[in-house]
Amino acid sequence: MSETTNSPAAESAGGAPTETTAPHRYTAALAADIEARWQEFWEAEGTYEAPNPKGDLAGDAGSVARPKKFIMDMFPYPSGAGLHVGHPLGFIATDVYARHQRMTGHNVLHTLGFDAFGLPAEQYAVQTGTHPRVSTEANIVNMRRQLRRLGLGHDGRRSIETIDPAYYKWTQWIFLQVFNSWYDPEADAARPIDTLVAQFEAGDRPTPDGRAWSGLSPLERANILGEYRLAYASDAPVNWCPGLGTVLANEEVTADGRSERGNYPVFKAKLRQWNMRITAYADRLLNGLDALDWPEAIKLQQRNWIGRSEGARVDFPVGDDKITVFTTRQDTLFGATYMVLAPEHPLVAGADNGNGTGSIVPDAWPEGTHDVWTGGHATPGDAVAAYRKQAASKSDVERQAEAKDKTGVFTGAFATNPVSGEQVPVFIADYVLMGYGTGAIMAVPAHDTRDFAFARAFELPMRCVVEPSDDRGTDPSTWDDAFASYDAKIVNSSGADISLDGLGVTEAKAKITEWLADQGIGEGTVNFRLRDWLFSRQRYWGEPFPIVYDEDGVAHALPESMLPLELPEVEDYSPRTFDPDDADTQPETPLSRNEDWVNVDLDLGDGIKRYRRETNTMPNWAGSCWYEMRYLDPHNSDALVDPEIEQYWMGPRDGQPAGGVDLYVGGAEHAVLHLLYARFWSQVLHDLGHVSSSEPFHKLYNQGMIQAFVYRDSRGIAVPAAEVEERDGVYYYQGEKVSRVLGKMGKSLKNAVTPDEICAEYGADTLRLYEMAMGPLDVSRPWDTRAVVGQYRLLQRLWRNVVDEATGEVTVVDGEPDEATLRALHKAIDGVSQDMANLRFNTAIAKVTELNNHLTKAGTPVPRTVAEQLVLLIAPLAPHIAEELWRKLGHTDSVVHADFPVADPAYVVDETVTCVVQIKGKVKARLEVAPSISDADLEATALAEPAVVAALDGAGIRKVIVRAPKLVNIVPA
Repeated sequence: MSETTNSPAAESAGGAPTETTAPHRYTAALAADIEARWQEFWEAEGTYEAPNPKGDLAGDAGSVARPKKFIMDMFPYPSGAGLHVGHPLGFIATDVYARHQRMTGHNVLHTLGFDAFGLPAEQYAVQTGTHPRVSTEANIVNMRRQLRRLGLGHDGRRSIETIDPAYYKWTQWIFLQVFNSWYDPEADAARPIDTLVAQFEAGDRPTPDGRAWSGLSPLERANILGEYRLAYASDAPVNWCPGLGTVLANEEVTADGRSERGNYPVFKAKLRQWNMRITAYADRLLNGLDALDWPEAIKLQQRNWIGRSEGARVDFPVGDDKITVFTTRQDTLFGATYMVLAPEHPLVAGADNGNGTGSIVPDAWPEGTHDVWTGGHATPGDAVAAYRKQAASKSDVERQAEAKDKTGVFTGAFATNPVSGEQVPVFIADYVLMGYGTGAIMAVPAHDTRDFAFARAFELPMRCVVEPSDDRGTDPSTWDDAFASYDAKIVNSSGADISLDGLGVTEAKAKITEWLADQGIGEGTVNFRLRDWLFSRQRYWGEPFPIVYDEDGVAHALPESMLPLELPEVEDYSPRTFDPDDADTQPETPLSRNEDWVNVDLDLGDGIKRYRRETNTMPNWAGSCWYEMRYLDPHNSDALVDPEIEQYWMGPRDGQPAGGVDLYVGGAEHAVLHLLYARFWSQVLHDLGHVSSSEPFHKLYNQGMIQAFVYRDSRGIAVPAAEVEERDGVYYYQGEKVSRVLGKMGKSLKNAVTPDEICAEYGADTLRLYEMAMGPLDVSRPWDTRAVVGQYRLLQRLWRNVVDEATGEVTVVDGEPDEATLRALHKAIDGVSQDMANLRFNTAIAKVTELNNHLTKAGTPVPRTVAEQLVLLIAPLAPHIAEELWRKLGHTDSVVHADFPVADPAYVVDETVTCVVQIKGKVKARLEVAPSISDADLEATALAEPAVVAALDGAGIRKVIVRAPKLVNIVPA
């Protein structure tokens, strides 16, 4: 029974026991045959079909009555490169877990669809002229083939693709629900926009200028409602990338202010874009995290992204205008010695014409203006316009980065500090963002590090208003950095109407906030870092907006009867691109070039009129924000999902107060955006009564990454990893020395290994076992093809324990197993059961291996009862070989729905354990005792042990420390 080969390929070498001596041996060829047959069987029998309680996917009532489990993987994108062995890690893990849940009596929904809209397919279309749908569908066919080969137990009836009009009809429908809703603070929920209109019509809610609702034009009404709608179009600062011809979300811009794709410069521009008012749900999104079973690191990232902070809004008068700031340190108001506006702030927006018209920027520099404040410009208008243009070339990430050199210019205007009455200069600087707070800050340089550096650079005054707790004194001109602390008292903060001197920070904040409110110049408020979700893309390959505009520019929702609004054909799939460095450009979308589609005559209820379609498309996040709901009821043409079906699979229940998917597995790189957007849509749909669950994913698990070594030549270019040779710890490619570093696996890095390669050489079950055995699921680990053979040998030994390699006959016997085997079996069952339930698949495999090795070393035929339970233990991990052996053992049903073994507690506990007896810390005896022995009995047994008596040699005993059943420590007198 000894191993004589290292790989399946070697089994055909001369002298090895191949088909002639072991024709029924488990080989790669046999594995391929077994796997193909069982995959066909599962598909034909609908083995993995999960019944719904009603509808076209309804099924066996007994199955529906079982406890349910909804298990999901994060949506894969159908890449043209196909899968490498790193991609299926999470897919295999959820499949193993789903199989175990089926075997423990659950009705399990597990399927997989494709997030198929995306820029790569569009760029391929631009390069080749191939329609994105053609290339995407071809990629999906290839990925389905690769995934099927892995034996994944998906309910294929439920698989969806976001590019299917039958799917994106409902993406568009959800957009319209959001568009036709507003957030009612009193209800703390979304409500239909008609309820808001009713308030305006009845006069219960006044219009901004006090006119009656009936006296407003349609455009005026639309503009007012746009301030409330949860989906709205507005002119907003965006990341404009001329080189790509599209607007990018902040997350698609690198820290260097360039596009993540293509590495083009990104500029700030003001464009009309669709947005989702996710900020209305900031508190709900924050508080909802408490009920979710997510990794704390992911929750922390979401909390930081939402960024809730309590503080005060304060008005600083400037001429006939005012600058409103939000601050969390209103206790330091007396220390505000200057102000800073974002370059995009409306109070300086008019400065671009050079004369400051429409802004606070004066025509000339005030007398005594410091030279360093002017940036070398002759007038404030010139200085502000030049700086605004400079700032537009930076991304928000760049602007927030800690820069060594602080930049900015004086606007020429002064504001009045509302507590001290002092005039303070107003600057613009790129470290202040229009998208956060009010786009303006009061600068307290003595107590803020960034303000301190700016004040030093521009020779601005500082005032200490928080008494330092160190020995630096209260003169900031002598300080090396700011003193920022909450654990201190307020000083130098007394004015004509209020004094904060001597108060602690908390008391001072409360007092000044109350005073500001009494004076009508401020109030306590809450601010969030979270920004509204930019929802427009200037691309072709995305969901069209179900929106048309009338001749006045008013947006109208298409009725549900006109959905889906399908993508039209266009001659050119690319948005118009420009010189990457030309910031003075505007988007021109592919859809805008199909005039027959853009300009359309429609009857929206008041007769046929000419309308213009929205020519932007939705971002690729849209389709993945709700796909879990469509898995439940994928063929429903009348509703997003049937309420009873949604309640069955995702409704709230004990331990899951917000409902949601039972287990969602994917990479930590989606910690914020996808998860936050999906939560937002779920909460809106819940508020509107469309679903019972207010959260999409109850339990989240982040799998690690399979890494691979990247080899680079002297030019830094990756070389094929498979062709690299190692000599004495040095790596060579074609005779040239190359470097090696552990990194990602990918086609471009020339280190990708495909699952097809491993399946061909070892079989899918071996690949599944290897990926699960590499280490804890949530930890990244390096791929090593040479180590795969270890799991292949495990399957060969398992096969031999049941099947005679020479005859193909089953070798198990009907006799009873001995006690040692029973203990090994039930310990394995107990351990594997716990490991499976907690996604510890690597240790589960170790326990199966240990049991299998015990049976192999016994050297006798395996009892049938043990063999059957061993096959059931490995079935979730290696389903193909388990099905084959289960059938050979005489069963006619599928192992997929067989009952998972249950351990007998009597055999799980060891009959005896070894107790160590120490004297003065040195081991003097080892005793075999019952696991349940009491401290008193163990002490008596140890003191009576001859070796202990001899070691004490008559000496008295000062103390005996007993830790039953494993330790006795004797301290002589």
